[in-house]
Amino acid sequence: MVTTILKYVSISAAVVIGLYATLLGLLSTPFCQSHAVYLHGIQMTWFKDLNVPELFGFLRNQVSPFNIPTSDGEALYAWHIIPVGLYRKHEEALIAELSGFILDITSRLSFKLLRDDPEARLVIHFHGAGGTVGSGYRTPNYRALSEGHPDKIHVLTFDYRGFGRSTGTPSEQGLLDALAVVEWATHVAGIPPNRIIVFGQSMGTAVTLAISEHFALQLPPIVFAGTVLIAPLVDSATLVSTYKIAGTIPLLSPLARFPTAFAYMRTLIRDKWLSKDRIAGYIRANEGNGKQYRLTLIHAEDDWDIPFHHSQILFWHAVNATVSGGISYEDLEDKKCKTKVDLGAAGSVMEWRTEVGVIREEILQTGLHDVIMAYPVITMAVMRMFDSEEGL
Repeated sequence: MVTTILKYVSISAAVVIGLYATLLGLLSTPFCQSHAVYLHGIQMTWFKDLNVPELFGFLRNQVSPFNIPTSDGEALYAWHIIPVGLYRKHEEALIAELSGFILDITSRLSFKLLRDDPEARLVIHFHGAGGTVGSGYRTPNYRALSEGHPDKIHVLTFDYRGFGRSTGTPSEQGLLDALAVVEWATHVAGIPPNRIIVFGQSMGTAVTLAISEHFALQLPPIVFAGTVLIAPLVDSATLVSTYKIAGTIPLLSPLARFPTAFAYMRTLIRDKWLSKDRIAGYIRANEGNGKQYRLTLIHAEDDWDIPFHHSQILFWHAVNATVSGGISYEDLEDKKCKTKVDLGAAGSVMEWRTEVGVIREEILQTGLHDVIMAYPVITMAVMRMFDSEEGL
């Protein structure tokens, strides 16, 4: 009897190990790795047509669907969302326009309301892995972004190449074609960087930091009104080292007991997304150039997709870049204990200020990975940055 039980246990263990080895083998291939990292094959729009944004709860023609071309001939599918207060002022004219996908966005009233208003503000939204511009908590997120100034704050969101209706295949280099979106905002819509906030969530934070660092290193340097990171990741390797599918099934952490195999698997990660290096590069560039900057990181303690310690590590890398000679993680944690603001059930806030910058870390007790995007803390983060810009 015991022998039979041991036999079945051994067979079951061998099957599990075999399946896990097969999974790791598949993840080492570029095709499977790309789909596992970006999840771009998952639409999550539940058979709704993205060219009919009203199906996602928007007012008629509040959203203008259109394409933004990239330098290498791809097309990025985008939504321009006007704030509800502004919509109310022009409701009849907006309703009278044809709805659906727009070939020439510059012909639309919504575009002209953005371009021609010297007080208009724009949030460029970089969403996370999987889905499209219309998936999940993203649509409530757009409303939260403009809620602070419902007459002034427009939102521009888009699908990365290979996502949704966008053409191409996703990769770290390809996703940096988000540069095309920023260039559309500044050159076509004519919105200067000091009236633009770049906002990223989850994987989108890696793109947001790449964009922020890229422009901060230009000559002359370009700095936006603010950079907001929701549930950011340190880098791809750190994420997969702790990532659990559905919060329960570990991906690479079982290999941690075998350092050589674990290190080897990390080397196979194609798209590194080194956010810890980019956030430091972004801060150093601004500090060196004397350019005003504002950076906010927001994370929930109950986020099981990307643990909130990722934000704490990134905050340290950002702060460390401002200190001559650096500051250890432990010393910064000690300073946090003494100076952070305890908000009770709402979490805690820590600000690090320099002569030119403000780096803010907000850790919420609740919010999960996506629900947080519709929280008032998001509205406040955007308001705080735009209000500070107006006060300069």
